[in-house]
Amino acid sequence: MIEGSEDVVPRVQEDALPGHETALHPKPEWHPRFLGSGRLAGKVAMITGADSGIGRAVAALYAREGCDVAILYLNEHDDAQITARAVEAEGQNAMLIPGDIGDAEFCRRAVEDVVARFGRLDILVNNAGEQHPDDDIRDITEQQLKRTFQTNVFGMFYLTQAAIDHIPAGGAIVNCTSVTMYEGSKGLLDYSATKGAITAFTRSLSENLVEKGIRVNAVAPGPIWTPLNPMGGAPPEKVAHFGESTPMKRAGQPNEVAPSFLFLACDDSSYMSGQVLHPNGGTVVNG
Repeated sequence: MIEGSEDVVPRVQEDALPGHETALHPKPEWHPRFLGSGRLAGKVAMITGADSGIGRAVAALYAREGCDVAILYLNEHDDAQITARAVEAEGQNAMLIPGDIGDAEFCRRAVEDVVARFGRLDILVNNAGEQHPDDDIRDITEQQLKRTFQTNVFGMFYLTQAAIDHIPAGGAIVNCTSVTMYEGSKGLLDYSATKGAITAFTRSLSENLVEKGIRVNAVAPGPIWTPLNPMGGAPPEKVAHFGESTPMKRAGQPNEVAPSFLFLACDDSSYMSGQVLHPNGGTVVNG
């Protein structure tokens, strides 16, 4: 059941964002590829942008590993219902929370609702993001610039601020940065800038929370087949060759990225904080 299912209107409508995975062809591969082993048994995770793409793959994988999942998303109710059913099919509880993470009050209420429902919050996955391609920096409007940072950076701050009093020692925060932070992207200037901020935020927050026993890490995906690029304004000729510039000569699938989020959320990575994993098709980066 969708809680608070009134539509949330994006503040920037220059393209087809946020984008529905149900309209994407071919469909991304998000189903977990391996049997679970209870690595997140009894835990509760909050995942932003979990209606589709990487977020959906992470939600399904976490559920397979025994985790209840709160699914945060903007207004893609059909996609979010698919994610919820995937979580429930793994025998776990799903909670749907539509809203704009660029709103600090929404983030505060969302965390309170999750804790009220499940009694705890162990893992925060800051995955949601948006991008608006522009080849000329002069074409980036003030509205677009503010909105990209509002979603990609401010939302991450707001949710973390609301969540840290509830995440116990041994808990984890996993942020989603990007290969564009390391390589740059001439057509994604504002988006790449937010991803640089996210990497710096991850490293700094790790130092800030280490004494509380909360680990903070990040994942920097390369080109992954999700609604973000084909529905985020990328031209069709670019989408047709999406991912071919990687050493593996192809785009990645969401279920090839989700295991990195699992590793950083579970005790397998108990001696890691402030680090970034790079599922990017073989592109070598420094960091």
